[in-house]
Amino acid sequence: METKPLTVIYGAHATRIAEPEVKGDELWLTAEELDRTSGWVFKPEGFCKAGTCIPIPPKRQSEFIRDSRYNLAALAALLGQPIVRNQEQAVWSFGEAAVERRRSLTSLDAPDFTLPDLSGRMHSLSEHRGKKVLLVSWASW
Repeated sequence: METKPLTVIYGAHATRIAEPEVKGDELWLTAEELDRTSGWVFKPEGFCKAGTCIPIPPKRQSEFIRDSRYNLAALAALLGQPIVRNQEQAVWSFGEAAVERRRSLTSLDAPDFTLPDLSGRMHSLSEHRGKKVLLVSWASW
């Protein structure tokens, strides 16, 4: 079992974990590390985040919880999130679940972003919600 420091990229957030437990394809984190890294918190009803709770299949509890640690890789697999890891660079990256990607692609809501105008003043798309917006992009290639 490996315990060397690593970086976990979850969504757009990167977190350095000083003493994770890595066993094969399993990434075991403390409750504090799990929350800090992914926003998920374990409660009696399952893993919870922002008002949503994902129950753990009763017969598979040992895949998710062991010795006060939680297997983020097993949770991601349950949620349908892709996982990429680079052992050499000590980095684990968790992508967005296919269901969430499909929902965002089929909705008419553009994701929020912030970019500077020609004078350097920052503007976010969310500032213009409810208004018609024309986006013009250009590339030199």
